[in-house]
Amino acid sequence: MQVLLRVCHVLVLALCVSATEDFDWTRNEKGSFYYGTFPTGFSWGAGSSAYQTEGAWDKDGKGMSIWDAFSHKKGKIYLNDTGDSSCDGYYTVKEDIRLMKDMKLNHYRFSISWPRIMPKGIKSDQINEKGIQYYDNLISMLLENQITPIVTLYHWDLPQVLEEKYGGWQNSSMINFFNDYANLCFERFGSRVKYWITFNNPWSIAVEGYETGEHAPGLKLKGTGAYKAAHNIIKAHAKVWHTYDTQWRSKQKGMVGISLSGDWGEPVDITNQRDIEAADRYMQFYLGWFATPLFNGDYPQVMKDYVGRKSAQQGLGSSRLPTFNPQEKSYIRGTCDFLGIGHFTTRYITQKNYPSIRGNSYFTDRDLAELVDPQWPDPGSEWLYSVPWGFRRLLNFVKSQYGNPMIYVTENGVSEKMVCTDLCDEWRMQYFKDYINEMLKAVNDGVNVKGYTAWSLLDKFEWDEGYSERFGLYYVDFRSKNKPRYPKASVQYYKRIISSNGFPNQREIESWKRKATETCTSSNQLLAADPLTSHMEMVTEIVVPTVCTLCILICAIFLMFLLKGRF
Repeated sequence: MQVLLRVCHVLVLALCVSATEDFDWTRNEKGSFYYGTFPTGFSWGAGSSAYQTEGAWDKDGKGMSIWDAFSHKKGKIYLNDTGDSSCDGYYTVKEDIRLMKDMKLNHYRFSISWPRIMPKGIKSDQINEKGIQYYDNLISMLLENQITPIVTLYHWDLPQVLEEKYGGWQNSSMINFFNDYANLCFERFGSRVKYWITFNNPWSIAVEGYETGEHAPGLKLKGTGAYKAAHNIIKAHAKVWHTYDTQWRSKQKGMVGISLSGDWGEPVDITNQRDIEAADRYMQFYLGWFATPLFNGDYPQVMKDYVGRKSAQQGLGSSRLPTFNPQEKSYIRGTCDFLGIGHFTTRYITQKNYPSIRGNSYFTDRDLAELVDPQWPDPGSEWLYSVPWGFRRLLNFVKSQYGNPMIYVTENGVSEKMVCTDLCDEWRMQYFKDYINEMLKAVNDGVNVKGYTAWSLLDKFEWDEGYSERFGLYYVDFRSKNKPRYPKASVQYYKRIISSNGFPNQREIESWKRKATETCTSSNQLLAADPLTSHMEMVTEIVVPTVCTLCILICAIFLMFLLKGRF
């Protein structure tokens, strides 16, 4: 009987796998819409990061981060903006959680600022209890409001001391420093936090921080810097996973993952083998650079081949891409309880050869060109085009490449660049509708997606773009002293997706945008009145005290004359 049951169980599994195993990459459903809902228990959330929202950059014992130092250098950030105060999220925890609760979010993804709890970056040097208390309060308030905290340990704000003394992620000593920091977080917060993300978008940390210099710490170590940083980041992630696995998992029952960003790369010509190979190479050099070691123990073979060959053509004795020894491969493999995916847009990819005569970079190592379709909707940010069908394909790529891991979408959203602010953000509602629907199709393809995080809860500091790009569901008035939040129409729209757990039927969905747009009209009126409010603040703070002082002086002079006339 047991044997018969086991055979039946295997047959059922085989049928399930065969039903979802093969995604038809030639199928064209780019314009179709699927009505349906997500599985019960699917988690809906919104996200942020410490440096982008907290402000209070030098308050309550916080140390300087590489982004504090970088943004304070003239010419590094658009209009020389900084995150010094940003949204003042450090002071508005209660108010912001109220916004989350109103949207009925299931989870909130945020990051811990390493220099806020370890000002000098090293545990033995100093622990800042005021910083610990801030995150303690945030986590407690989230849980009191039935919102699950999903915590990122590193969202780009390395303690500046570690960059100055050791060279940051170029130095393997960061592996142990990061592990000590993570271990402190597990110790202090782990009884209440069950979802940990080690790194957010390590591709950007490595490439934009150490290859192009667009991001902090602003180094331009072309052809070597990105690979070296990535190598240390991968090993640091693995060490933290093992630390949690051996010391905390049995007590805390949590999970440790990583958040990888990836645009989808589509071949320009799906019948051209060179374009197909170039598109796959694009994905392997992007997402695969980090995912393949964590799931399989080593870099993608195509990366090793291409970087190795280009290095040899340069006359180098070894590849610019570092290698893992057998022990490291074994140690790194399988260190991902769940995979966070950040996705925003898509590129067409074609073959393009770059000779090695003038030296190489990460970008020329790939031998490909990235293209966009001019007909793709573009809300204003030069890199972000709305291409929903790429999302489904990316999620199916992850499923096929890495054995269908548990996925949490950790970032997905759209920015705008506007001189005049319109809270009736129809393009964002359309973006969320289309992208979330493609994710629903991927779930029906058998992709193991467990949750979705809209990026982002608030408008905030957007790295080298300063405040010129706005991703927020809530508009933040950075001109005003109190940084008030105003709901965009997309707040109501996303709220309806959450309450329906998807897209129940055509008739209901058609009314969502209309109803959401109605709600943003009053918010627009409030925002339009804000310059008057700001003016009134100025009158109260500057003009009134000045007038009062003048009145006192005039009265004093008048009394002096009266007294002189009397005597």
